[in-house]
Amino acid sequence: YDQLRKGRIAKTSQANPEDFVGIYKNALKEGKDILYIGFSSALSGTLESGRRAIEIIGHAYPDRRIITVDSLSASLGLGFLVDQAIRLRDSGKSLEEVSNWLESNKLKLNHWFTVDDLHFLQRGGRVSAGAAWFGSVLSVKPVMNMDDLGRLIPREKVLGRYKAIQRLFLKMKESAVNPESQQIFISHGDCTEDAETLAGLIREGLGVKTFVINHVGPVIGSHTGPGVIALYFMGGHR
Repeated sequence: YDQLRKGRIAKTSQANPEDFVGIYKNALKEGKDILYIGFSSALSGTLESGRRAIEIIGHAYPDRRIITVDSLSASLGLGFLVDQAIRLRDSGKSLEEVSNWLESNKLKLNHWFTVDDLHFLQRGGRVSAGAAWFGSVLSVKPVMNMDDLGRLIPREKVLGRYKAIQRLFLKMKESAVNPESQQIFISHGDCTEDAETLAGLIREGLGVKTFVINHVGPVIGSHTGPGVIALYFMGGHR
């Protein structure tokens, strides 16, 4: 993030099938079945690489199962689903029961986020150069979410950073189902204080007690830039 602030350009590439083959083989040789929860197929071809790997090695392990779920999610939204899958597995649910829960509930997982610098979204083709310039000059911040196809969609524009953070809270207030009983996930691009501000609004306004707050990783962070902040929670629908 420091390098991005200094103007360095970061590039990313998807994992290839050979990357998956090595990981899959290690697990299959140990007699394990695999549940692969993949990054949104609308944003990356990595999910397809995972599926191609199954075609490459699946016949060599006919007694083992590999199930792939397109999470239609990203960053800590994907982490949210992985966390829930682990909880279900540890409670005794079968591979099929876990994957069925994910398929039935992934579109209830809301992703709302804002960025601090529109130029990073411009480089990724999410906003025009003109919109990025005007947004920077006027301190306009986009409020975006993940739609049912796993795409990042601009929904609103607000003036100022704090108002954007407040808007994320209000989106949760409008859409969350029993928020006080949920563990809420927040990810951020090297802006811990802003993440804590958002958590404070949710804690005070909705009675939430449990949070997972973590960094946006370097792959997503290279496209969203420093200052991205994202909120993940379960609602009736996205």
